[in-house]
Amino acid sequence: MSTNHHGLTSDDMQPGPFSEDELREQWNAQADVDELNHWNNLGLNEQLAWAQTRAIAADRAQRAPRDLPTPPAVEAPVVEADPTPAAKKPVAGCGHPARRQESSGKPSPVLVEAAASQTFHVTTAQLLRAGAGWQVAQRRVEVQGRTLELGDRVSLPLIAIPAGEFVMGSPVYEPKRQKNEGPQHRVCLEGFLLGQTPITQAQWRVVVREAPPLGQRWERKLPLNPSQFSGQPDSDQRPVERVSWQHAMEFCRRISVMTGDVYTLPSEAQWEYACRAGSTTPFAFAETITPDLVNYDGSYSYANGPKGENREQTTPVRSFPANAWGLHDMHGNVWEWCLDRWNENYIGAPDDGSAWPNQEAGDGGIRLLRGGSWFNDPQNCRSAFRSGLRPAGSLDDVGFRVCCLPRGLPSWPLNP
Repeated sequence: MSTNHHGLTSDDMQPGPFSEDELREQWNAQADVDELNHWNNLGLNEQLAWAQTRAIAADRAQRAPRDLPTPPAVEAPVVEADPTPAAKKPVAGCGHPARRQESSGKPSPVLVEAAASQTFHVTTAQLLRAGAGWQVAQRRVEVQGRTLELGDRVSLPLIAIPAGEFVMGSPVYEPKRQKNEGPQHRVCLEGFLLGQTPITQAQWRVVVREAPPLGQRWERKLPLNPSQFSGQPDSDQRPVERVSWQHAMEFCRRISVMTGDVYTLPSEAQWEYACRAGSTTPFAFAETITPDLVNYDGSYSYANGPKGENREQTTPVRSFPANAWGLHDMHGNVWEWCLDRWNENYIGAPDDGSAWPNQEAGDGGIRLLRGGSWFNDPQNCRSAFRSGLRPAGSLDDVGFRVCCLPRGLPSWPLNP
């Protein structure tokens, strides 16, 4: 069984970034006779997972060394967008008066009770065609939420995500679509709060240092400084990475104890709903993206989009514009853990936004990852793209953000 440079086996990874033909080509380029015989005895899913692991290991080995300088600040060209808001329209089928969102993707003023009346001023963006090229159109918007004070002058901003309905998954005509992104289906969600950014290294350290209540112990020990990209002048504001799903869940449990509220990882449906922010395109910003808006491997393009810088490392959160609901880094920078176990497609998926358990997978079953990362091609950063990793696995491009559920909301198991 093969392992990559993180010591992960083929069983740790789910198929995702490569087509079946590309995976077989990668395999044939690297496999010796004994491995090829074993390959022929595997099922298709095992072949895809094994080949992907080998391909990632080979690709990352070519990108060494990893001790890289701090990236320069990003200065995208700015074009003023039309500030006129789109007309409001109700979302049909939810059966709840608060489930509304504007057609522009801006959250409805009807928010869940758990969301405080704090106003955040954020810069959002759209990617627009400009002749043969592309231009970034930015505008300032107001969104609602609240700020959780963690201590040591470190805070955690949370954005109020409105109740509403959306179509989850990708259409069959979307470029680079994977079979596990379908079938598309409608999901109706209650409102919730979501971290404005992935958890940063500073936020992580404050919570890890928090002492448990008197006479109690934390369920799981957490590393104080797990991140690969630490030790930089801006590391406190970079996402924490090299944290497992188990680490992320323990972090959520600790914040829940500290605050008395229910914190967890977002369900896969909550994550995609918040990422899209009312959009139906492959990315919240447009049909394609640019490295001026997202931290990914800019050596590659998507759907005739522009190429650009490959930063080869994480960037501080809020380095790029937010989506229409005020969330930063939903595309790229680091993969983000979701609560759900891996399922091969959406047949039988919940339609209420809850996490989807897979009882056949057992406690060690693969958990969902969303959003893509600094290491990935743009296709992996699409709103609908799905990947996964064993719950004990950790990589230098995997982090998370937290979700706060409203009090009194009927919720699903927090550890499905």
